Amino acid sequence: MGKILKVFIGAFLVLGANIFAAENQNIQIFSTDNSNGSINAKSIEKAFNDSGVIVDVNNDMNSIFSKRYGKVYHKNYNLAIFTNPARVTKLMKKYPTIGLITPLSMSIYEDDKTINIATLSLAGMSRITKIPMTDPDLTAYAKSVDAALHKALPKGKYLPVNHTLKSSKPLVTVFTTEFEVEDGDTITDAKESFEEEFESELGPVGFLIPKSYKLKHDNYDFFDTYSIIRFNAIYPVYKNHPDAGAYAPFSLVIYKKKGDDTVHIAYPSIDNWITDLDITDKETVKAVKETQEKIKNILEELTE
Repeated sequence: MGKILKVFIGAFLVLGANIFAAENQNIQIFSTDNSNGSINAKSIEKAFNDSGVIVDVNNDMNSIFSKRYGKVYHKNYNLAIFTNPARVTKLMKKYPTIGLITPLSMSIYEDDKTINIATLSLAGMSRITKIPMTDPDLTAYAKSVDAALHKALPKGKYLPVNHTLKSSKPLVTVFTTEFEVEDGDTITDAKESFEEEFESELGPVGFLIPKSYKLKHDNYDFFDTYSIIRFNAIYPVYKNHPDAGAYAPFSLVIYKKKGDDTVHIAYPSIDNWITDLDITDKETVKAVKETQEKIKNILEELTE
């Protein structure tokens, strides 16, 4: 019995070490040898789904980039979005900011003989949402991602990451407004009208919506999130920073609490990629800043 207890405690400590290994870094990169080519984006998706961490979109970006830009920089490169629905529901009750990372995103990239998965770490999840790292539901969410990573890459390990940790810019871009409800309409009708207009503004300036979510909870009249991407931003970034998939696609949340007239709209500020990923190339910096300004301007106009 004592031996079994020691094994259990040892396993628990190893899992805890994995979760907090990147405590001071916002991104974690899980990597393994893939010389035999047995692991790919689809097998990783299946492993995540089997672990209860649901992958909703998993796109081969090399196929998209080669057609759009004529050149790719990595052997294989996928961007995927995923959630743990049970954990998100629990966190929504306490922290509407969980919408800022619903869904989470990851890049799956392969060069030479190594395959890698980049996601937000527990520290990164906490940093954006302001949910304490000690919150049991956030910790459980991070542990579920860790378990999925280990199932996807059974012999994997976390790579050292040494990105800049602080930014002089706001981590989150936030808007508040109140929806006018026309006679005969409901607050849901007003919200849907707003979202239709918002979506119509995104396409002409290069944004795409891989997926949107309408989450339900008794605390909210509505709680909707979007996964949004702009190829003209991620393409120049991914060349030297393939782990940018931990941030892209980015999530945007629109919610209204019951009994409160205020509608909240927020997303992680895109220009923080520059410091978070240590981007120095001038044209890449320009593309990232432009992307932040474009979506910010759209929301400023819609919430005036």
